[in-house]
Amino acid sequence: MRRADPISVAKPLLFAAGLLPAGWLAYRALIGRLGVNPVETIEHHTGDWALYFLLITLAITPLRRLTGYGAIVRLRRMLGLFCFFYATLHFSAWLVFDHFFDVMEMAKDVRKRPYVTVGFSAFVLLIPLALTSTNGMVKRLGAARWKRLHSLVYVIGTLVILHYLWLVKKDTYYPILYGVILVALLALRAPVFQRLRRKPAPVAAAVPAAVTLGD
Repeated sequence: MRRADPISVAKPLLFAAGLLPAGWLAYRALIGRLGVNPVETIEHHTGDWALYFLLITLAITPLRRLTGYGAIVRLRRMLGLFCFFYATLHFSAWLVFDHFFDVMEMAKDVRKRPYVTVGFSAFVLLIPLALTSTNGMVKRLGAARWKRLHSLVYVIGTLVILHYLWLVKKDTYYPILYGVILVALLALRAPVFQRLRRKPAPVAAAVPAAVTLGD
């Protein structure tokens, strides 16, 4: 009897788990439990989860190198797209609840407030990564150009941490913590850590990742 592919089993479970934060937020909204500032609750919740999924996505390559389990890269695209999903919800909450689709007011906010400027920039940079996350786009762009484009994830990660840090102003514990995690994940890509890599398990086909580099 053929053994079930662990990644094929994990994918639907990961998809369901990825929707849980959004479902929990929707449930809280339905029962009126979003706190004294519902808009702030929505924006913080969606922004936090966009950051979490970004860091988890960036952790895939170091995990592959340290464990030698090559098949794990097949989860990376879904994780990256969940990052984009929550970033889109975060941006949409700002667009709808803070500015009521007033483009001029949005432009003023982007120009005047640095944390909005870097957050908006990070979201804009995420868009081409999400749009080019399919196998077809990898073939159309070519592997080298696709990797260069997806190296923007390093810029995006830095902008997101700055957005968080400048937003909270005084209570900087969590943005600094996540910044340290980001630096660690990027440092693990350095050549010096290549020696820790075990021989990866064979993977049936190379699967591109959304919002991250292949290596």
